[in-house]
Parts: sequence; structure tokens; C-alpha cells
Amino acid sequence: MKIKNILVSQPQPADLEKSPYGELCRSYKLEIDFRKFITIEGVSAQEFRRAKGSFNDHTAVILTSKHAVNHFFRMAKEMRFEVPDSLKYFCISESTAYYLQKYVQYRKRKIFYGKQTFAHLMDLISKNPDEKYIVPSSDVNNLSMFKMLDAGNIDYTRTIIYRTVPSDLKDIDINKYQMLIFFSPAGVESLKFNFPDYEQGEQIIAAFGPTTKKAIEKEGLKLNIPAPTKTAPSMTMAIDQYLEVANKPRRRKSK
Repeated sequence: MKIKNILVSQPQPADLEKSPYGELCRSYKLEIDFRKFITIEGVSAQEFRRAKGSFNDHTAVILTSKHAVNHFFRMAKEMRFEVPDSLKYFCISESTAYYLQKYVQYRKRKIFYGKQTFAHLMDLISKNPDEKYIVPSSDVNNLSMFKMLDAGNIDYTRTIIYRTVPSDLKDIDINKYQMLIFFSPAGVESLKFNFPDYEQGEQIIAAFGPTTKKAIEKEGLKLNIPAPTKTAPSMTMAIDQYLEVANKPRRRKSK
């Protein structure tokens, strides 16, 4: 099946033309639509207190996304908690670490960052075993990272300060797309929430990450394009490899 229309379950890149998706559009004459399948809602300070949440007595914080950064400082403000200058920051990636500049003087803080995966960040955390960590997270956070922390005998407290809910997608004609692209289990859940009678049929499904793959299989759907792989470390590279075959013009048979 030749792919013409693709729906990406994320916001559109700031500069689509210069993004890898823009290159895909030009290379294969595609129409790519972007739509957030999930919405992030902050937990209120009242809910946080009711759950006996606290920022006190922690010496380090583990931040796995920009959402975690935003809601950590939001909750601190609502709780009237003054974040100490001595607090150490362990961030999932360099971009998440630099995002801290929105809230703190970057050069005056002890900031560590990994290489996009929690396994890489865990190497840094393991080298600082005496810290008492707080892990701001959502209600659907990847539980594998907490298993890693437990296995490493790390002293940490998980605190839920934001939640992920399905976006309203009822205005979308989901069947007009030949391909759907997912990046999280929550995105897959949003698909089923908004379209309870959804049937995949010949539609191609692409997904990034093992937990997203499991969510797709759990719903009885077929994953056609997994990422990352050895030959395709990014989602767009995996799609490019698929389209190179699927959208390749067929040669006419000679009479």
C-alpha cells in the first residue's frame, strides 16, 4: 500500500520544513498531520498534600522530561518550598538539563545528564549513591526506571505531580490516514479512548520504544514499523526505510 497521509501523535515541529518530517514530505510527496494525543495536567498542591507528598529532606532530583522540570518548580512554588542551591539535578538528556535555565542559574548548580535513556542516567546516579533522590513523575511513568533504582539500592521517593489524560480527538477522521505514529503507551490509550470501535485494517502503525510496542500489542494491534533499531535509531529514519520500499514506483511488466 502506497502511503500518502500520515498522522503523528505529537505537536508539529517548530520549523517543519527543516525537520526530518519535512524531508520525508519532500522525498515521498506526503501529507503529514500532527496532533497531540495526550494532554498534561498538573496535580494540585491540595492533592499533593493529601498524598503526603513532600520536597523536604531530599538532596537530589531526577528529571526525565521538560514536563517534570516544569511541574517540579510549579509544585515547589505552590507549596512555598524554596528549592535549595545545593540541590543536585540528574537529567535524562542534555536538552532537559539546559531547560533548567528557565528556573535556575545553570552554571551555579550541580547538574548531571545522561544520553536520552534512563540506563545511561542510572550510571551517573549509581556514582552518587549517598544522595536522597526525589523523582517527580506522572501517573503513567515508565515503571522500568523505578525497577532500576530499586536494583541499584538507591534511596528515592517517587512523587506524582502531573498526570497524562487523553486529548479530545473526535474531530479527526482517523481512517483517512494510511499511517499512524505513536511515541508513548498513553498515545495508544488515547486512540482507543477517542475511537473505541477502531479497527486497524490495512493501516500502518509505527511506534517508538519498547513500552509503546507493548501497549500496541496489548490492544491487539499490529506494529508495522518499530523504532529504534540498529539501522534506524530514530522514528523518522525507520519510516524512511519503510517508505523507500512501500512507496517505490512499480515497474511495468514488459509485454
